[in-house]
Amino acid sequence: MLAEALASVAGDMLSIKVFSTTEAGRDPYTLNGVEVVPSYERGAASYSRLLDVLAEHGGVDVLHLQHEFGIYGDTPAIIEALLEARAERLTRAAVATLHTVYHPRGVEKGLETRLSLYERSFLLDSIVVHSVLQEFELASQGAPLERLHRIPHGTSINSYVETPRQKLIELLGLPGELQRARVLAVPGFLRRDKGLATLLEAFSKVDDPAARLVVAGEPQGRGSEEVARLLEEYEAREPRLVVLRRYLSSREVLYLSALADLIVLPYEDRPGKYSVSGILHLSMGSLKPIVGTRVPRLVELYQLAPRMVVRPRSPGELAAKIRWVLQNYDETIPYMGQVYSYAVRTMWPRMARRHLSLYQSLLAAS
Repeated sequence: MLAEALASVAGDMLSIKVFSTTEAGRDPYTLNGVEVVPSYERGAASYSRLLDVLAEHGGVDVLHLQHEFGIYGDTPAIIEALLEARAERLTRAAVATLHTVYHPRGVEKGLETRLSLYERSFLLDSIVVHSVLQEFELASQGAPLERLHRIPHGTSINSYVETPRQKLIELLGLPGELQRARVLAVPGFLRRDKGLATLLEAFSKVDDPAARLVVAGEPQGRGSEEVARLLEEYEAREPRLVVLRRYLSSREVLYLSALADLIVLPYEDRPGKYSVSGILHLSMGSLKPIVGTRVPRLVELYQLAPRMVVRPRSPGELAAKIRWVLQNYDETIPYMGQVYSYAVRTMWPRMARRHLSLYQSLLAAS
């Protein structure tokens, strides 16, 4: 999304190339107007091949890594490649966006190795994070403040919010009874850390006959069998639960968010892990009320609309909050005003301009 937004904002003044993994093949291709150059394997032990590809392309002015542990593994190997690219003058500025930041007292396996990645990243020209929690955690670990920049995750305004409800129901293949229902939705992948057990128990306590909870997607990750079994158990005894058991495309997730009267994000974060939810930004862009939990992934919701946040793993609190929203819907909409304003302020073109400004300042100083 960032590359596309940069291309739309900068136009011909900027040449953008995405050096990606080889999962989609090894031949270069163009995606939404952006050149993609497959350059390395996912989780590689070394990224020397990236340096070779950079040399073949004559180097770049700014080399910006979007770091995910699921792609690059626990080691600092990819950071070392960025530092080497700068040393070999294959780039004038090396930047990394760290999508996940860990506290030293976290509970993740391989935590010490991941913390060493942060230490090496402090040598880059700039480190970008998305939340205040990530910003101050890295600062406490020694990140130079002059190199540490917080740029919020980008938001897309859902273009389907004006689509007639019946059309959205048909596009998703959902029951026609949802036309007259009060729809609660959980967008995104079905994983154990999404708090599905808490939500299902909470929904069983919401005594609104018009309410329907739509759970759509495929169980993923560790505990996927447990999630699938949980859904089957609740579906057998809760007629208001609607389960759509299939993978949803990005567009279908937008359909579901546009259909919802209330979006519920009952997340459960592991201790010492700081990230930002892309689904939260998608939900904000759908301009619907959102109920979430008080976890780092949803810190922006907690900052902007604290009354819409409950403790994680608290089905009683979550049920009470859902009931309150359904009973006071007309009051909830104006209360969410700051969230909707934030969605507009963090639209992708605006965040692209923030990145472009950062690149320009780094190049001016190089």
